[in-house]
Amino acid sequence: MKKIVDKIRWYSCNAGLNMGVVLLFALSACAQGKPTQLADKYPLIPTPQELTYGKKEVTFSGLRLVNNDFKTAELAPEKVLRTEGLWTDKKGLEVEILQNSNLTNQEAYTLKIDKKITITAPTEKGAYYGLQSLAQVIREKGRSWSLPQLDIKDWPAFKIRGFMHDTGRNYQSVAQLKEQIDVLAKYKYNIFHWHLTDDPGWRLESKLYPELKADSSFSRHVGKYYTQEDFKEILAYSKERQITVIPEFDIPGHTRAFRKAFGIKTMKEERVLPILIDLFDELMSLADAEEMPYIHIGTDEVRNEPEYVEDEMILTLMNHIKGKGRELIVWKEGIEIEGDSTSINQLWAQHEVRKGHRFIDSRANYINHLDPFAGMARLFFQQPCRQPAGDSLALGGILCAWPDNNVANERDILKQNPIYPSIVFYSDAIWKGREKNYLEYWAKLPPKGSEELKRFMDFEQKVLVHRDHFFKDKEFPYVAQTEALWKIIGPFDHKGDFTASFPVEKELQSSYTVDGTTYKWDDTPVGATIHLKHYFGFPAITEAKSGTYYAHTKIYSSEAREQTFWIGFYGWSRSGGRRGGPAPSQGQWHFTEPKIWVNNEEVAPPVWQQPELAVATDEIPFIDEDYFYREPAKVKLKKGWNTVLLKIPHGGRSWKWMYTFIPVSLDGNNVREVQDLKYDPSF
Repeated sequence: MKKIVDKIRWYSCNAGLNMGVVLLFALSACAQGKPTQLADKYPLIPTPQELTYGKKEVTFSGLRLVNNDFKTAELAPEKVLRTEGLWTDKKGLEVEILQNSNLTNQEAYTLKIDKKITITAPTEKGAYYGLQSLAQVIREKGRSWSLPQLDIKDWPAFKIRGFMHDTGRNYQSVAQLKEQIDVLAKYKYNIFHWHLTDDPGWRLESKLYPELKADSSFSRHVGKYYTQEDFKEILAYSKERQITVIPEFDIPGHTRAFRKAFGIKTMKEERVLPILIDLFDELMSLADAEEMPYIHIGTDEVRNEPEYVEDEMILTLMNHIKGKGRELIVWKEGIEIEGDSTSINQLWAQHEVRKGHRFIDSRANYINHLDPFAGMARLFFQQPCRQPAGDSLALGGILCAWPDNNVANERDILKQNPIYPSIVFYSDAIWKGREKNYLEYWAKLPPKGSEELKRFMDFEQKVLVHRDHFFKDKEFPYVAQTEALWKIIGPFDHKGDFTASFPVEKELQSSYTVDGTTYKWDDTPVGATIHLKHYFGFPAITEAKSGTYYAHTKIYSSEAREQTFWIGFYGWSRSGGRRGGPAPSQGQWHFTEPKIWVNNEEVAPPVWQQPELAVATDEIPFIDEDYFYREPAKVKLKKGWNTVLLKIPHGGRSWKWMYTFIPVSLDGNNVREVQDLKYDPSF
């Protein structure tokens, strides 16, 4: 029986200046064999660079550590693999952790599971990642455990693999941050970028300037800030998990709380620079340069007159921080200082690299804009830094969460943004690397039958296993979507009337001629969410600015039932107010008047808790605007085939042209597939 090999070999080009990626897929000729079952049962995320599954499972009653070369570095396997009863001093499966300086990448590791478990690595970091891979493949079997035989040689494609939270706008407790740091560690991230300040609040305690924590300085989550002990606690918690914290004080923009605290009218005032130097010095006093090597000073979105400063002020602050032995990070787009030649630029939106500067890629991966389904395609097919692997300038990427709008409950940040699915999907790209950048799939899944869709489907199955094993009772709004197949047709010209009806609503035909134009169905769309036109201009289905599309499929049910579905016609970004609003009125799915019929019966929209809210409602928290955090719609299905037809008009002030339709099974926070329903878009 052949082994299944999932292997990526890296080769150097031009004496190692840029690394390329060769993807080698070795598929077993015996799909029914044990190796396939091992790969399916024990998937690893991110995918290791070299991975070979063996033929058998290893069953054991406990693990026994027999050697740990990193004992002096306090790498404690029992802390990484915390499962109760797993470790034993008695007879158990032996675990060895060996230092191997022949591995040139300092975060590399090997993991071999057979008659014993052997992890080798050149550093404590690599050994930690080996333990995390081991943790992912342990399965409990009653009073014992099982593992697959496997052999891994692994290393990261990029030096920086990070996740950012904006706690300046919306405070999160230390406990909730720790929960997310644990998830980052599991998926081999090594950076937690902590955005600590913004207009609503300066969230880190200053003992030099207690004015910053006065209630009057906050405009949201009043009095909520992190003490210096909280900060040190997060630093220590992250360090134990091989994660470096990048703290950010965002200046001179986003400083309303700072200015309110001191009664400052403009950031040009002479007293501003000495205060900022004191605050950054106080920040740097909380950890040395080895533990906290990076300091982020923001400099983005300086768009209001009170925030304008002279370049000399920023350059002075930059040089002061660098003089303390720290690496300095700024946003781009941000203030570009002519005398600055060494800052690390963190790219956002679609801003380009600044020549000669090291950079971190955060372009097009803001979770607050991502749909839980279409957004995962972007994170999977996006190439970090637009190159296969990192180098001396391309350091890596940071996934960002900017829930700008006010949040009623801190858990809503996780409910209303697909944070956990995004971390899992992006981890594969930023650790393993991507051989190319698939811009054409940033807003849509590849067409059915394509090799790219197969790759996504294979990874999706791995994600579902991880969702069920590692995210029980946590917010993970993702189900399998690659079997959701569609036909779409349009865009018909509604001439500004969203309610305009077209012949599709009366009878399904292969084509239609309306006002001299012939329309035919496109049967390539796949997925739970379909972007007809993407709001950031990524390639989608149409370039038209307005019109009406129809989407059709059939769903087979083995019995008559009332089924829950996630249905939506607008994905509200959790930033910028209610961009694309106003919110719908009662009786509408959206103000563009979309409709849905199942077996010719119209499905009623939700009874909205906050109808007709205007765009500029940043301080009113979201409640039920998006499909994945409101009660799912209940749809009556008959036994046999059920015809589904969606009408999706667009135009006017609407920002997004999209729809979502997928059956789901919910149990509290746990969302699962409805296994016995099948899609078929044919007539």
